[in-house]
Amino acid sequence: MRLPRLLLALSVLLVSPVLIRAHGYVVRAIPADRSTLERPPTRLQYWFSEALEPRFSEINLRDQTGKIIASGGVDQDSLSLLSLRVPSGLPDGAYIVELRPAFASDGHVIAESRVFFVGEEVGGVSGRAADDRAIPLEVFWRYLLGIANTLFFGGSFAYAAVLLPAWGSAGSFSGGLPSRVMGRLRNCFVLATAIAISANLLALIQQSMVFFNADASQVVEGGLWQVVQIGSRFGDIWTFRMVLLVFTAVLIFAAEYIRETIPQMSVGIWKGMIWLGALFIGLSMISSHAAGSLVLPWIAILVNWIHALAVAGWVGGLFALTLVLPIALDPYAEEERRRARAAVLMRFSRVAKILVMIVIVSGAYNALNYFASPAEIATSYGSALGRKLLLVVLLLLAGGWQHLTLRPRLLAGIRSKLERVGIRFREEIRERLLRLEVLLALATLLAVSWLSATPIPAPQSAPPDAQVPQATGISGDFTISAAALPGGPGVNTYDLLVSRAGAPVAGLDVYLQLVHPEDGRRSPWQRAEEAEAGLYVAVGDDIDRTGTWWTLVDVVEGDGQTRAAFSWQISASAAVVQTREANLAQIISLAAVLITIGGLAYPAGKRLLARMRLGMASCLLAGGAVVVTLATMGIGAALIAERQRDYERTLNPPPEVVNVVLPDAESLARGAALYQAHCLVWQGQSADFRALRGQLGAVGDDFLYAAVRAGWRDLPPCSGELGDGAVWDIVNFFRGFEGRQ
Repeated sequence: MRLPRLLLALSVLLVSPVLIRAHGYVVRAIPADRSTLERPPTRLQYWFSEALEPRFSEINLRDQTGKIIASGGVDQDSLSLLSLRVPSGLPDGAYIVELRPAFASDGHVIAESRVFFVGEEVGGVSGRAADDRAIPLEVFWRYLLGIANTLFFGGSFAYAAVLLPAWGSAGSFSGGLPSRVMGRLRNCFVLATAIAISANLLALIQQSMVFFNADASQVVEGGLWQVVQIGSRFGDIWTFRMVLLVFTAVLIFAAEYIRETIPQMSVGIWKGMIWLGALFIGLSMISSHAAGSLVLPWIAILVNWIHALAVAGWVGGLFALTLVLPIALDPYAEEERRRARAAVLMRFSRVAKILVMIVIVSGAYNALNYFASPAEIATSYGSALGRKLLLVVLLLLAGGWQHLTLRPRLLAGIRSKLERVGIRFREEIRERLLRLEVLLALATLLAVSWLSATPIPAPQSAPPDAQVPQATGISGDFTISAAALPGGPGVNTYDLLVSRAGAPVAGLDVYLQLVHPEDGRRSPWQRAEEAEAGLYVAVGDDIDRTGTWWTLVDVVEGDGQTRAAFSWQISASAAVVQTREANLAQIISLAAVLITIGGLAYPAGKRLLARMRLGMASCLLAGGAVVVTLATMGIGAALIAERQRDYERTLNPPPEVVNVVLPDAESLARGAALYQAHCLVWQGQSADFRALRGQLGAVGDDFLYAAVRAGWRDLPPCSGELGDGAVWDIVNFFRGFEGRQ
């Protein structure tokens, strides 16, 4: 017994608590941590690697005395963004940003703070890192839920795939097996269901404690758990799981109630438990690390589900057999007991070998899904994963030895070698190995629980804190400061601060348009919302590619209008990383998963074909049909994609000439003078003139350039010798006739 005790002690040591970071990570911060700004920002924005729970996430801005200046929350246009509008007139000094995001994928909440400075850096002020300790109550309920899911699925798997084929009898009225065996299996299902319900209740209390930063008594007495249940993704999954657990309890009662009157239906219910077990495990996958994967998240969830099912079939089958075998074999004599035990363990060993293969290949993909570079392995998640893998290796060694003991020919050579060094093999070692496997499996599940509470490593490829594109322009008596946050393809926020003589100006009508001059793309004019005195804000996803973009800002006050224009260099590095391309290692490991599962399914497919009695000609015809179908689908998809690109080029053809003159106030003034001097014939009210004005929202600048140069319909060209710059000034001015909605 020294070896089992030693391995158990080693297992406890391996899964002892380690310091971990919180789930999720900041992929973009504006302003950057400990940055020094010349002027106060108009908005704080922090993008995270996963979607957040709006009701339970918050952001606060404090001054260096600790006073809260402003508060914010999850942005309406992006669930992965915490944003806050900064009050105007912020004096120089140090400011602390408190972040408390609640991640929707797994319900984890972190609390950290960051610092920025206005004017000059202030000493003695620093942020606070997130509390990176695991929550014991969370680890406990995750451990209980893991045991319940594993026992339930493993028990149903062992019943259908091992016990029924090995011991099943049509004469048994109790689920196809002797009554004492079915009674023990029924107790396994009841125990698993009870543990799952208890774990679910603990999970809701613990999650409510985290969301509200309250203790258990406040959660229960104040009914805070109800808010979490009906107002979060965690609560949705929790409710669905509880409904399934109640349904499962009803099925267990029904199977027991009809076991003698309708035995076939009772057997069908017990066999159907495996699908419920798979669904329970699938619910856990939705709130796992895989749900926040940046690489093919649905594939990550599916592979993680397959991995968990294989683990549950293997480990849960061990649990079930350990509980069932003693009572099943008790009435038999020694020789009968040996044969009955060998029949079950031999069948389970063959099945477990297949499951282990799936565990290895799917586990490799899961690991590579979170490690994009070797440096990311040296993280808390990498350490936790290493401990889990070491336990899995020990479990595999114990299972491998059990596999050998069931094969006398393989064991004979090893036994003789062991006996030479004084180690004698005894028959009862099989039962001891089975108990040892169970102990190692329990320790591994505990390691998995710690791993579930450990964050995935922030990828090294995640972009650094953004340098926000910002500029200031003077138009008339207005000073307009503009910023594009974060300044990359995707959703951007545009902050426009309008002042006169240093004072913010409220009550203005401010309009904004985005232009990509290289291909002539223009967004519709958008009215910026007045967030506070002098601060006007707009949000949009019109910037969808890198390169030079223009932001045109029209400020209307009474009957007067002025224009400011800004040119931005939009960089791919400024885009918020929401997805990541699969690398070669991930593609290879995913292919290995598919090949392994396909290879394991091949014997079943071969048997099906044998029953169908298809000849060589039929097989060749079927194979050819599959190849032709796949080729046709591939060619069709390529043709459809090319046709879509042609359609896009037809709708938005690239301009023949590109407007190179920024349409700012100076260009509009020059264009107005040139229009009055050279385009007199365009200033009437002819039908063609009205038609041209009506098409301004649908035509590009190159079309207007050609009209100025060569005329349009009955409108003659503008007169005089006009250079390209002059023509573009006229085009920019003529664009001003376009109405706004």
